[in-house]
Amino acid sequence: MISLGIESTAHTIGIGIIDENGGILADERDMMKTKEGSGFIPRELFEHHQKIAVDLLKKAIDKAEITIRDVDVISFSQGMGIPNALRVGASLARYLAIKYKKPLVGVNHGVAHIEIGRLLTKTKDPVVVYISGGNTQIITYVDGRYRILGETEDIPLGNALDELARFLNYPMPGGPKIEELAKKGKYVDFPYVVKGSNVSFSGLVTHAKRLIKKGFKVEDVCFSFQETAFAMLVEVTERVLAHTEKNEVLVVGGVARNKRLQEMFRIMCKERGARFEIVPFKYAGDNGVMIAWTGLLSYKHGIITKMDESKILQKWRIDEVEVPWMKSRSIHLR
Repeated sequence: MISLGIESTAHTIGIGIIDENGGILADERDMMKTKEGSGFIPRELFEHHQKIAVDLLKKAIDKAEITIRDVDVISFSQGMGIPNALRVGASLARYLAIKYKKPLVGVNHGVAHIEIGRLLTKTKDPVVVYISGGNTQIITYVDGRYRILGETEDIPLGNALDELARFLNYPMPGGPKIEELAKKGKYVDFPYVVKGSNVSFSGLVTHAKRLIKKGFKVEDVCFSFQETAFAMLVEVTERVLAHTEKNEVLVVGGVARNKRLQEMFRIMCKERGARFEIVPFKYAGDNGVMIAWTGLLSYKHGIITKMDESKILQKWRIDEVEVPWMKSRSIHLR
């Protein structure tokens, strides 16, 4: 059985093809770049994705050495995401499903990040730390769904890093540049905001901008921003890990690529005797393979998206999605 997945939630459009054994047959993607100091404009995202979508599809089909008729299911990122971007992938998926009479499966973008992480790291039932430009959540499976046990109360960490980078006139995504600058910095005082298992990053961004305006070294600000934000995340993850009594931690999403973040989580997990895994670098960012794999899991468990139910879902949360393939791992929170 073969699934073709189309990802288009934000700056990246991707086409992935995977088989039922988890064999990745193709992974084609393209990320829109921005000018220094500017963010992503929805109209320009739409134009970028629309222009390149068909070429990516052809490349993926050729790479997999199949024809579109060999595909058993068409999967697409239905939400959450930027509407203008989502519409490109949804439209292409509907066209392919109708033209070639294939079943259609709308996939939740966040669930897809978790499932590609579980597949490639062979984790079974982890506490998941999902960190990207659009999300910062501490998640684990409980009774039929992935439950969000902690999250940001304002902006996601990836967005906070991007906002700081834009302030410094760096192009998007800004996380890698902040990480590079932080390697040369030392600590200065920063606010630390943890509320139970939730975190808040907007105050850190405001504080960072204020320090830079006062003349503090950019490297010191970036280092301190990272150390503080990452420490907050590690603390709430450890709290959820203790509460659920699970023994695996999996970090997914684009920010998972940050080496200092990985180091801090690795130390915490070692101290708690928990297994620590990071989604492989290549699949930390948005990609079509994760959509294809999650669509295949859904399809094999009887989930099909009717054409009149295939509209995009901009704010589709992870905890609104049934995940029947995980039901054998059900637990109850204490």
